[in-house]
Amino acid sequence: QVQLVESGGGLVQAGDSLRLSCAASGRTFSNYVMAWFRQGPGKEREFVARISRTAGTTYYADSVKGRFTISRDNAKNTVYLQMNSLKPEDTAVYYCAASSAYYGLSLSGNYNYWGQGTQVTVSS
Repeated sequence: QVQLVESGGGLVQAGDSLRLSCAASGRTFSNYVMAWFRQGPGKEREFVARISRTAGTTYYADSVKGRFTISRDNAKNTVYLQMNSLKPEDTAVYYCAASSAYYGLSLSGNYNYWGQGTQVTVSS
């Protein structure tokens, strides 16, 4: 069982950077693929980025590729999302999630644990 708490959201201007953190409680953090999803106003929740259990591989949605970087520190039970060159369309509630699966890891339904979300608002 894992409990996740996101932090680091806020109001920024287009072109700014922001770093989100997700702190996990539990003794088996390294057993999970970690991911970030987001849900913008009037939109469905969408995949943003994920990172493998040992941080060896990452995968990004096309919309954030080259701008966002996901990382994890298993010793600190923390996953991060560095967001650069933010755009108004990045405005959303960002959720941290954990999965024990090995397939379908861009799908929210395959994640068992979720944080409460942190709001990111990018103004133009």
